[in-house]
Amino acid sequence: MPSNDEQVNQLRWKKLPVLDDGFVCLVDVMGDDQSVVQAARVSYGEGTSRVSDDRNLIRYLMRHRHTTPFEMAEIKLYVRVPMDCWRQWIRHRTANVNEYSTRYSIAIDAAQRTPPDGWRTQSTTNRQGSEGHLPVEIGRRLSDEEAAFQEEARAVYERRLEQGVAREQARKDLPLSTYTEAYWKVDLHNLLHFLALRMDSHAQWEIRQYATTIGQQIVQPLFPLVWQAFVDYRLEGMFLSRLDQGVIARLMRRLAAEGRSQATEDDFLAVQDESWVDLRRCRERDECRAKLVALGILSAPKDEPPPTT
Repeated sequence: MPSNDEQVNQLRWKKLPVLDDGFVCLVDVMGDDQSVVQAARVSYGEGTSRVSDDRNLIRYLMRHRHTTPFEMAEIKLYVRVPMDCWRQWIRHRTANVNEYSTRYSIAIDAAQRTPPDGWRTQSTTNRQGSEGHLPVEIGRRLSDEEAAFQEEARAVYERRLEQGVAREQARKDLPLSTYTEAYWKVDLHNLLHFLALRMDSHAQWEIRQYATTIGQQIVQPLFPLVWQAFVDYRLEGMFLSRLDQGVIARLMRRLAAEGRSQATEDDFLAVQDESWVDLRRCRERDECRAKLVALGILSAPKDEPPPTT
Protein backbone atom coordinates (compact mmCIF):
# COMPACT_ATOMS: atom_id res chain seq x y z
CA MET A 1 0.00 0.00 0.00
CA PRO A 2 1.43 3.43 -0.93
CA SER A 3 2.43 5.73 1.92
CA ASN A 4 0.33 8.79 2.67
CA ASP A 5 2.87 11.06 0.93
CA GLU A 6 2.76 8.85 -2.15
CA GLN A 7 -1.04 8.88 -2.15
CA VAL A 8 -1.05 12.67 -1.93
CA ASN A 9 1.45 13.00 -4.79
CA GLN A 10 -0.60 10.63 -6.95
CA LEU A 11 -3.82 12.56 -6.32
CA ARG A 12 -2.63 16.16 -6.27
CA TRP A 13 -4.01 18.08 -9.29
CA LYS A 14 -5.41 14.89 -10.80
CA LYS A 15 -8.79 15.86 -12.28
CA LEU A 16 -11.32 13.20 -11.33
CA PRO A 17 -14.21 13.51 -13.81
CA VAL A 18 -17.76 14.10 -12.60
CA LEU A 19 -20.88 14.51 -14.76
CA ASP A 20 -20.22 15.45 -18.39
CA ASP A 21 -17.66 18.24 -17.97
CA GLY A 22 -17.06 18.61 -14.23
CA PHE A 23 -14.22 17.43 -12.03
CA VAL A 24 -12.79 17.46 -8.53
CA CYS A 25 -9.10 17.42 -7.74
CA LEU A 26 -6.97 17.50 -4.63
CA VAL A 27 -4.89 20.64 -4.21
CA ASP A 28 -3.44 19.95 -0.78
CA VAL A 29 -4.01 18.02 2.42
CA MET A 30 -2.88 18.58 5.97
CA GLY A 31 -2.80 15.48 8.13
CA ASP A 32 -3.79 11.84 7.94
CA ASP A 33 -5.28 9.16 10.21
CA GLN A 34 -2.38 9.67 12.60
CA SER A 35 -3.23 13.36 12.95
CA VAL A 36 -6.67 12.46 14.29
CA VAL A 37 -5.18 9.95 16.72
CA GLN A 38 -2.49 12.38 17.83
CA ALA A 39 -5.04 15.11 18.53
CA ALA A 40 -7.22 12.74 20.54
CA ARG A 41 -4.34 11.42 22.62
CA VAL A 42 -3.08 14.83 23.67
CA SER A 43 -5.66 14.62 26.45
CA TYR A 44 -3.76 11.71 27.98
CA GLY A 45 -0.48 13.59 28.24
CA GLU A 46 2.86 12.54 26.80
CA GLY A 47 4.13 9.23 28.09
CA THR A 48 0.71 7.85 29.00
CA SER A 49 0.31 4.29 27.81
CA ARG A 50 -2.01 3.87 24.84
CA VAL A 51 -5.19 2.12 25.85
CA SER A 52 -6.19 1.21 22.30
CA ASP A 53 -4.62 1.05 18.88
CA ASP A 54 -5.16 3.74 16.26
CA ARG A 55 -8.01 1.97 14.51
CA ASN A 56 -9.98 1.34 17.67
CA LEU A 57 -9.47 4.90 18.88
CA ILE A 58 -10.67 6.40 15.59
CA ARG A 59 -13.71 4.13 15.65
CA TYR A 60 -14.42 5.12 19.25
CA LEU A 61 -14.25 8.81 18.32
CA MET A 62 -16.59 8.32 15.38
CA ARG A 63 -18.98 6.11 17.32
CA HIS A 64 -19.30 8.58 20.20
CA ARG A 65 -19.47 11.65 17.95
CA HIS A 66 -16.28 13.32 19.09
CA THR A 67 -15.53 16.05 16.58
CA THR A 68 -12.45 18.11 17.44
CA PRO A 69 -9.83 15.40 16.64
CA PHE A 70 -11.23 15.22 13.09
CA GLU A 71 -10.97 19.00 12.78
CA MET A 72 -7.17 18.70 13.02
CA ALA A 73 -6.93 17.50 9.40
CA GLU A 74 -7.85 19.58 6.34
CA ILE A 75 -8.35 19.03 2.63
CA LYS A 76 -8.25 21.65 -0.13
CA LEU A 77 -10.04 20.81 -3.37
CA TYR A 78 -10.42 22.47 -6.74
CA VAL A 79 -13.80 21.70 -8.28
CA ARG A 80 -15.69 22.33 -11.49
CA VAL A 81 -19.41 22.09 -10.92
CA PRO A 82 -22.70 23.34 -12.46
CA MET A 83 -24.03 26.45 -10.74
CA ASP A 84 -27.30 24.82 -9.64
CA CYS A 85 -25.33 22.04 -7.98
CA TRP A 86 -22.91 24.57 -6.50
CA ARG A 87 -25.83 26.37 -4.84
CA GLN A 88 -26.46 23.26 -2.73
CA TRP A 89 -22.75 22.77 -2.11
CA ILE A 90 -22.13 26.31 -0.89
CA ARG A 91 -24.88 25.99 1.73
CA HIS A 92 -22.33 24.05 3.79
CA ARG A 93 -20.92 27.15 5.45
CA THR A 94 -18.08 25.45 7.29
CA ALA A 95 -15.47 25.73 4.53
CA ASN A 96 -13.19 28.39 3.05
CA VAL A 97 -14.21 29.16 -0.53
CA ASN A 98 -12.88 31.19 -3.45
CA GLU A 99 -14.97 30.92 -6.61
CA TYR A 100 -14.31 31.81 -10.24
CA SER A 101 -15.66 35.32 -10.82
CA THR A 102 -17.72 36.14 -13.90
CA ARG A 103 -17.33 39.84 -13.04
CA TYR A 104 -13.58 39.59 -13.69
CA SER A 105 -13.50 36.82 -16.29
CA ILE A 106 -15.57 35.47 -19.16
CA ALA A 107 -18.00 32.78 -17.97
CA ILE A 108 -16.83 29.23 -18.54
CA ASP A 109 -18.02 28.04 -21.94
CA ALA A 110 -19.56 24.79 -20.75
CA ALA A 111 -22.94 23.78 -19.38
CA GLN A 112 -24.05 20.48 -17.88
CA ARG A 113 -26.33 18.54 -20.20
CA THR A 114 -28.79 15.78 -19.41
CA PRO A 115 -28.69 12.58 -21.46
CA PRO A 116 -32.02 11.33 -22.90
CA ASP A 117 -32.25 8.62 -20.25
CA GLY A 118 -31.40 11.00 -17.39
CA TRP A 119 -34.62 13.02 -17.05
CA ARG A 120 -36.19 12.26 -13.68
CA THR A 121 -39.81 12.60 -12.58
CA GLN A 122 -40.97 14.52 -9.52
CA SER A 123 -41.33 12.44 -6.37
CA THR A 124 -44.91 12.03 -5.17
CA THR A 125 -43.81 11.82 -1.52
CA ASN A 126 -40.94 14.31 -1.34
CA ARG A 127 -41.42 17.85 -2.62
CA GLN A 128 -37.70 18.41 -3.17
CA GLY A 129 -36.85 15.01 -4.61
CA SER A 130 -37.25 12.89 -7.71
CA GLU A 131 -38.09 9.29 -8.43
CA GLY A 132 -37.98 7.24 -11.59
CA HIS A 133 -37.23 8.45 -15.11
CA LEU A 134 -39.17 9.68 -18.08
CA PRO A 135 -39.26 7.46 -21.19
CA VAL A 136 -36.19 7.86 -23.39
CA GLU A 137 -38.28 9.03 -26.36
CA ILE A 138 -39.46 12.00 -24.28
CA GLY A 139 -35.94 12.45 -22.92
CA ARG A 140 -34.51 12.84 -26.42
CA ARG A 141 -36.77 15.78 -27.11
CA LEU A 142 -35.98 17.36 -23.75
CA SER A 143 -32.23 16.93 -24.32
CA ASP A 144 -32.49 18.52 -27.77
CA GLU A 145 -34.43 21.47 -26.32
CA GLU A 146 -31.89 21.81 -23.53
CA ALA A 147 -28.97 21.92 -25.97
CA ALA A 148 -30.69 24.53 -28.13
CA PHE A 149 -31.56 26.68 -25.10
CA GLN A 150 -28.00 26.57 -23.74
CA GLU A 151 -26.48 27.43 -27.11
CA GLU A 152 -28.81 30.41 -27.55
CA ALA A 153 -28.17 31.64 -23.99
CA ARG A 154 -24.43 31.48 -24.63
CA ALA A 155 -24.80 33.30 -27.94
CA VAL A 156 -26.83 36.08 -26.27
CA TYR A 157 -24.16 36.40 -23.57
CA GLU A 158 -21.33 36.66 -26.08
CA ARG A 159 -23.22 39.23 -28.22
CA ARG A 160 -23.65 41.39 -25.12
CA LEU A 161 -19.92 41.27 -24.44
CA GLU A 162 -19.16 42.16 -28.06
CA GLN A 163 -21.42 45.22 -27.76
CA GLY A 164 -19.59 46.39 -24.66
CA VAL A 165 -22.00 45.31 -21.93
CA ALA A 166 -20.22 44.89 -18.58
CA ARG A 167 -19.42 41.29 -17.69
CA GLU A 168 -21.27 41.59 -14.40
CA GLN A 169 -24.48 42.39 -16.29
CA ALA A 170 -24.00 40.32 -19.42
CA ARG A 171 -23.92 37.14 -17.33
CA LYS A 172 -27.36 37.54 -15.73
CA ASP A 173 -29.28 35.31 -18.17
CA LEU A 174 -26.83 32.44 -18.31
CA PRO A 175 -28.52 29.17 -17.26
CA LEU A 176 -27.80 27.58 -13.89
CA SER A 177 -26.35 24.60 -15.78
CA THR A 178 -23.28 26.75 -16.59
CA TYR A 179 -20.15 25.39 -14.94
CA THR A 180 -18.25 27.34 -12.31
CA GLU A 181 -14.94 26.56 -10.61
CA ALA A 182 -13.84 27.07 -7.03
CA TYR A 183 -11.27 26.27 -4.40
CA TRP A 184 -12.90 24.61 -1.38
CA LYS A 185 -10.91 24.04 1.83
CA VAL A 186 -12.55 22.22 4.71
CA ASP A 187 -11.55 20.32 7.84
CA LEU A 188 -12.14 16.58 7.94
CA HIS A 189 -15.00 16.71 10.44
CA ASN A 190 -17.05 19.09 8.33
CA LEU A 191 -16.11 17.28 5.13
CA LEU A 192 -17.48 14.04 6.55
CA HIS A 193 -20.68 15.83 7.52
CA PHE A 194 -20.96 17.12 3.93
CA LEU A 195 -20.41 13.59 2.59
CA ALA A 196 -22.93 12.03 4.98
CA LEU A 197 -25.62 14.38 3.66
CA ARG A 198 -24.64 14.51 0.00
CA MET A 199 -23.83 10.80 -0.50
CA ASP A 200 -27.19 9.88 1.00
CA SER A 201 -29.70 8.34 -1.40
CA HIS A 202 -32.07 11.26 -0.77
CA ALA A 203 -29.57 13.85 -2.03
CA GLN A 204 -29.87 15.17 -5.58
CA TRP A 205 -28.21 12.78 -8.02
CA GLU A 206 -25.82 15.37 -9.47
CA ILE A 207 -24.27 16.48 -6.19
CA ARG A 208 -24.19 12.85 -5.08
CA GLN A 209 -21.77 12.15 -7.92
CA TYR A 210 -19.41 14.83 -6.62
CA ALA A 211 -19.68 13.68 -3.02
CA THR A 212 -19.11 10.04 -3.96
CA THR A 213 -16.04 10.93 -6.01
CA ILE A 214 -14.58 13.02 -3.17
CA GLY A 215 -15.33 10.34 -0.60
CA GLN A 216 -14.24 7.22 -2.44
CA GLN A 217 -11.38 8.59 -4.53
CA ILE A 218 -9.85 11.21 -2.23
CA VAL A 219 -10.85 10.75 1.41
CA GLN A 220 -10.73 6.95 1.43
CA PRO A 221 -7.11 6.59 0.22
CA LEU A 222 -5.84 9.51 2.34
CA PHE A 223 -7.69 8.60 5.56
CA PRO A 224 -8.41 4.84 5.30
CA LEU A 225 -9.10 4.25 9.02
CA VAL A 226 -11.31 7.32 9.34
CA TRP A 227 -13.13 6.41 6.14
CA GLN A 228 -13.97 2.88 7.28
CA ALA A 229 -15.27 4.18 10.61
CA PHE A 230 -17.30 6.82 8.76
CA VAL A 231 -18.87 4.20 6.48
CA ASP A 232 -19.68 1.88 9.38
CA TYR A 233 -21.11 4.44 11.79
CA ARG A 234 -22.38 7.30 9.61
CA LEU A 235 -22.80 6.52 5.95
CA GLU A 236 -24.19 2.99 6.32
CA GLY A 237 -25.16 3.21 9.97
CA MET A 238 -28.66 3.66 11.34
CA PHE A 239 -29.92 6.15 13.90
CA LEU A 240 -32.66 4.91 16.21
CA SER A 241 -34.64 7.54 18.07
CA ARG A 242 -36.30 6.94 21.42
CA LEU A 243 -39.58 6.45 19.58
CA ASP A 244 -38.00 3.94 17.18
CA GLN A 245 -36.59 1.96 20.09
CA GLY A 246 -39.99 1.90 21.75
CA VAL A 247 -41.65 0.56 18.60
CA ILE A 248 -38.99 -2.15 18.24
CA ALA A 249 -39.32 -3.22 21.88
CA ARG A 250 -43.11 -3.50 21.67
CA LEU A 251 -42.92 -5.23 18.31
CA MET A 252 -40.41 -7.82 19.52
CA ARG A 253 -42.54 -8.59 22.59
CA ARG A 254 -45.56 -9.05 20.33
CA LEU A 255 -43.67 -11.40 18.01
CA ALA A 256 -42.18 -13.40 20.91
CA ALA A 257 -45.61 -13.87 22.51
CA GLU A 258 -47.03 -15.21 19.25
CA GLY A 259 -43.98 -17.24 18.22
CA ARG A 260 -43.41 -15.31 14.97
CA SER A 261 -40.15 -14.08 13.49
CA GLN A 262 -41.33 -11.21 11.32
CA ALA A 263 -43.92 -8.49 11.80
CA THR A 264 -46.62 -7.35 9.40
CA GLU A 265 -47.89 -3.86 8.64
CA ASP A 266 -50.82 -4.46 11.00
CA ASP A 267 -48.38 -5.36 13.77
CA PHE A 268 -46.40 -2.18 13.11
CA LEU A 269 -49.48 0.04 13.18
CA ALA A 270 -50.65 -1.62 16.37
CA VAL A 271 -47.44 -0.75 18.23
CA GLN A 272 -46.61 2.60 16.59
CA ASP A 273 -45.89 5.53 18.85
CA GLU A 274 -49.04 7.11 20.22
CA SER A 275 -48.06 10.51 18.81
CA TRP A 276 -48.35 9.07 15.28
CA VAL A 277 -51.72 7.35 15.61
CA ASP A 278 -53.99 10.22 14.56
CA LEU A 279 -51.71 11.47 11.77
CA ARG A 280 -52.73 10.54 8.23
CA ARG A 281 -49.27 11.41 6.94
CA CYS A 282 -46.24 11.09 9.19
CA ARG A 283 -42.67 11.06 7.87
CA GLU A 284 -41.34 9.98 11.24
CA ARG A 285 -43.55 6.88 11.09
CA ASP A 286 -42.56 6.24 7.47
CA GLU A 287 -38.86 6.46 8.36
CA CYS A 288 -39.32 4.13 11.32
CA ARG A 289 -41.11 1.63 9.05
CA ALA A 290 -38.25 1.79 6.54
CA LYS A 291 -35.69 1.09 9.28
CA LEU A 292 -37.62 -1.98 10.46
CA VAL A 293 -37.86 -3.28 6.89
CA ALA A 294 -34.10 -2.78 6.43
CA LEU A 295 -33.45 -4.71 9.66
CA GLY A 296 -35.69 -7.57 8.54
CA ILE A 297 -38.04 -7.11 11.49
CA LEU A 298 -40.95 -5.92 9.34
CA SER A 299 -41.98 -7.48 6.05
CA ALA A 300 -41.60 -5.18 3.06
CA PRO A 301 -44.76 -3.74 1.48
CA LYS A 302 -46.00 -5.82 -1.43
CA ASP A 303 -45.14 -3.09 -3.95
CA GLU A 304 -41.64 -2.65 -2.59
CA PRO A 305 -38.80 -5.19 -2.92
CA PRO A 306 -37.04 -6.24 0.26
CA PRO A 307 -33.73 -4.43 0.95
CA THR A 308 -30.51 -6.04 -0.23
CA THR A 309 -27.42 -6.27 1.93
